[in-house]
Amino acid sequence: MATTPELQWFKSSHSGGSGTECVECAYTGADALIRDSKQTEASVVQVHSDTWRAFIRALTQDALR
Repeated sequence: MATTPELQWFKSSHSGGSGTECVECAYTGADALIRDSKQTEASVVQVHSDTWRAFIRALTQDALR
């Protein structure tokens, strides 16, 4: 039986410095997963990696304006 690799969650570099606004992400290959780092057993948002890259690109472009 094949084993499922454990996800490597990482905190967003734009999470609040006060520790109250933390978002974590993980990649599965084809998808990006997003969750609240303080509620790791709660729901996870899953989006296709192309959609996630477009979202990050739009945020970056908006920040440069």
